[in-house]
Amino acid sequence: MQSEPILRVIRAYEDWIVRTYCWVRFWILRQRFLDEIGQYLPERGTILDLGSGFGLFSLYYAQILPDARFRGVDLSRRRVEMAKRAAVRLGLANVTYEVGDATAWRADDEYAAAYMLDIVHHIDEECVRPLVEQLRKALRPGGRLIVKDVDTRPSYKRWFTYLLDRLMAPRGVIRYWSADELQRLLEEVGFQVHRHLMVDSLPYPHVLYICQREE
Repeated sequence: MQSEPILRVIRAYEDWIVRTYCWVRFWILRQRFLDEIGQYLPERGTILDLGSGFGLFSLYYAQILPDARFRGVDLSRRRVEMAKRAAVRLGLANVTYEVGDATAWRADDEYAAAYMLDIVHHIDEECVRPLVEQLRKALRPGGRLIVKDVDTRPSYKRWFTYLLDRLMAPRGVIRYWSADELQRLLEEVGFQVHRHLMVDSLPYPHVLYICQREE
């Protein structure tokens, strides 16, 4: 892993366990995928990172897009505090973090874009549609919601993903959506959706959904 912004993010954490987690997450969503997702983020405006965790991806993109403002929201106070400290160590003034539950999140501002990376399958099924409706409401006209999640097919990739998810969250919610099912929900809420696979050498069924709110 050679990307300097990625290495700076990893070094910003003091806890070696979190650093190890960072290596794993950036190993799964490495430079090629970060570039693929990042091309859909605006250079300016406020961008919401929902389910921001330790802040890995918002800290990375805050370096790449210095004129944008990133707002991370996560359920874990510990992760939020660690993300805040990492932002200070990196000298980033364009990213903030706060504690919040994605399932209870409500549109509270206007955003140029928002993203959820591997979050949907950790949310109770009945909470996904209300959340997506709130995200659409919060986006300015023309704004994008970027969703990266995993497909249910092929089954061997789903089981590989399930084992990793259970390792990271032994008691957490895991509800995988088929690509057709999740795209249909996003379109029913009112997004124009472009979907494509993110081909990987790992047995990991990445799917990227670029959801546009109409002008």
